[in-house]
Amino acid sequence: MSKENELFNKLYLSRTTKGGKQEIFTFRYNCKNMASSSRIMYSCYAHQTRENESFVAEHVMTHILAGTMTFRTSGTPMVCEAGDTLLIKRNQLIKVMKRPPASGGEFKSISIFFDQDTLRNFSVEYNITADNTYEGPGIIKLPHDALSSTYMASIAPYLNTDAANTEMLTMLKAKEAILILLRINPQLKNLLFDFSEPGKIDLEAYMNKHFNFNVEMKRFAYLTGRSLATFKRDFEKIFHTSPNRWLQQKRLKEAYYLIKEKGKKPSDVYMEVGFEDLSHFSFAFKKAFGTPPSLV
Repeated sequence: MSKENELFNKLYLSRTTKGGKQEIFTFRYNCKNMASSSRIMYSCYAHQTRENESFVAEHVMTHILAGTMTFRTSGTPMVCEAGDTLLIKRNQLIKVMKRPPASGGEFKSISIFFDQDTLRNFSVEYNITADNTYEGPGIIKLPHDALSSTYMASIAPYLNTDAANTEMLTMLKAKEAILILLRINPQLKNLLFDFSEPGKIDLEAYMNKHFNFNVEMKRFAYLTGRSLATFKRDFEKIFHTSPNRWLQQKRLKEAYYLIKEKGKKPSDVYMEVGFEDLSHFSFAFKKAFGTPPSLV
């Protein structure tokens, strides 16, 4: 772990409550020259291993202070360790597993979210615009760099400061982060300053890659560049069934394969394939295959 990370942990992440649990710090602020719904959020947290899935609504820069993060989109899992800094592209579905260090302790990271108003204001102020379509990965592991590590450590003082008194300073820190990203790779302008919404894409290919994400239908529609009505109409033309029916059948088939062929436990599978709870999964599985998943 770098000296910057060690200092950050000692000063701002090592505080415990009376119960002996690590505190979770979250800091948010609204900039006066942005829309009221726009914000940049700095967060620092420590907890046991956790898995969740989410829709990434805004670009986010994440620095891992301790432990590891495993990202799953639609391809090979990506494992990132303490000291790694990542840029995660907006408008994508991601599953994340967070693990504390093998040697003991807590998982710790800090993230900076860049909302569209922040980036638009920056684009105008510095006259930097996208000049091509970004076609790179959705998660970029940035090179280890003393400047970016020092920057992450410099955010620490803002975590326990009254937001009302530091709006201008935190706004400058957001700009600094964008400048660091562009210094690392100037072509990231094509990612950061692309303000377009998702375009219409191959629905069949997308759904076959992302069926295991448990998100609302309107989210699938948005990410495939369609209104909800158009999404449902196009879906039925391609798959000859409704989205809800197809998703359940697809998830159950995948679950059966993972249990039968890979030897996984139902309790480890149901969320992986996109079900919300084990009881609903077990009921649907037995109805589809005539036997409970525990007996496959």
